[in-house]
Amino acid sequence: MICSLDELKSKEVIDVKTGERLGYIDDIRINTDNSAVLSLLIYGGYRFFGLFGRESDTEIPCSSIKVIGSDIILVDGTNLTICTNSRGKNPKKLFE
Repeated sequence: MICSLDELKSKEVIDVKTGERLGYIDDIRINTDNSAVLSLLIYGGYRFFGLFGRESDTEIPCSSIKVIGSDIILVDGTNLTICTNSRGKNPKKLFE
């Protein structure tokens, strides 16, 4: 299956272990040396209309993706990374 970033952005991401909705894909991380996709990024939502900043971003490594369906992406949530800084800088492991 071949997907464009636009097609990925319309798919909702769900953790198969907890059933939790994680959000929609906002961006991807690519290794430019070998053209490999490293991870999918979900940006954190705004807190109180953006007045209190944003929630943390979530980075999903490609190894955690279980199934990419027509409108849902199922992931194993044990390897998710929470990015405390804006737009995926300085990632911290969610589960260690």
